[in-house]
Parts: sequence; structure tokens; C-alpha cells
Amino acid sequence: MSKQVFFVSGMTCSSCAATISEALEALAGVQTVSVNHHSGKVDILAAQSISRTEVEAALPKKYALLDASMEPTNKLTQLKPLFLIVTFLIGADLMIHWASWELNAMMYDFMGMFFLVFSFFKLLDVKGFQMSFRQYDPLAARVGLYGWIYPFIELGLGVCYVRDYVPHWILWTTIFVLGLTTVGVVRVLLQKQQIQCACLGSVLNLPMTEATFIENAVMLVMAGSLLL
Repeated sequence: MSKQVFFVSGMTCSSCAATISEALEALAGVQTVSVNHHSGKVDILAAQSISRTEVEAALPKKYALLDASMEPTNKLTQLKPLFLIVTFLIGADLMIHWASWELNAMMYDFMGMFFLVFSFFKLLDVKGFQMSFRQYDPLAARVGLYGWIYPFIELGLGVCYVRDYVPHWILWTTIFVLGLTTVGVVRVLLQKQQIQCACLGSVLNLPMTEATFIENAVMLVMAGSLLL
């Protein structure tokens, strides 16, 4: 028996993992296939060694076999895009308000840019985002339409914050949508589930970690403080 490990890109949810597993199990000699869509790791147990060429040929066109040099290493490496985006948002906010340092205005602009940037990544693949989002957001899991319109809700909130149109209902909407998501994030973290975070859509394969909770918590604290 031969046990091999491969890494595949393009997976966004458990359905993707099931599709890949089914495709690879059809290869001659393959006994079992274990797929983790969060890390992209694919374990194959077969009667004889399976070549990379065979694996690549069996994969549906949506997915790609990673080279060894591209295989994911750790969560910090995977979270690098998130850290870079947040750093750029903080830097842009500081430059905009360098002269005034008016706290409320700084929070408006940061939250506005945050929602605009994050909605952009979600809108690149709304279907993929919806499939990932429903795995942990309580409302998206029950009402499929909510996952489809969520990127547009974020887009609208971003425009409102950037344009300084922030009545209390905008703040309460922010608290509602982020609060629901945070409940789902906490549940995933407590259960130690390995799933993809949909905060940057399905284009970037980010793991669900404490960073997601912190990101949401900071936004909730900002919205709550603006209500006072």
C-alpha cells in the first residue's frame, strides 16, 4: 500500500472536498481519499503509487495541483493577505486624519474602507462566498438568500460610512450582521472545526482563526462606541 499527500488549490467548501474525493477515488488502485478543503491537503491511500500526472488529469478543471514549493505551511502564512489589508486600511486612515485626529471621523472612514474592501473580495465570487459563509453564519445557514445579498449589504454600509451618513440604524445594522457572524465564528473556534473563513470571499483561502474573531470584535466595539 502507498500513502501519498498532495495539495490542491481552488477548494472553498465541503462540497468541493467531496467532488475532489469522488474524482480521485475513481483512479485505479485508490483505496481511500481524505480531503481537507481548509488546508487544501489531500491524502491518498492506494495499492500502488499514484503519479502527479494522474492526479492532475483526474481533478476537475476548477482545481489545480500545487507544486511542493507552493504547499501551505502554517496559519500565519495563510493569514498574510488579511494582515496586509488591515495594515493598509489603518495606514490610509491615519494619513487621511493626520492633521485632525478626530476619533469619530477616523472610525467612520476605517469602517467604511473596511466594508468596501472586504465586499470587493466577496463580490469577485458571490456564489463561492455564499457556500463558505453558510458554514458558520447562523442566518446564512438557514436563509440561503442572506448569503447572496450579504456582500451588497457590506458594500452599502461601506458607502454610508465613507460618506459620513451614519444614522443609528446604520450602526444597529452593522452590529446585527457582524454580531451574527461573530456568534458563528465563536462556535467554530470552540468546536475546533477546520473551515475556510469567508471574510475575504472564496478567492483567498483563509483559515478560520482567532484573527477573524478579533477583526469582528473590533468592528463591533467601534459601532457600539459610535452609538454612545
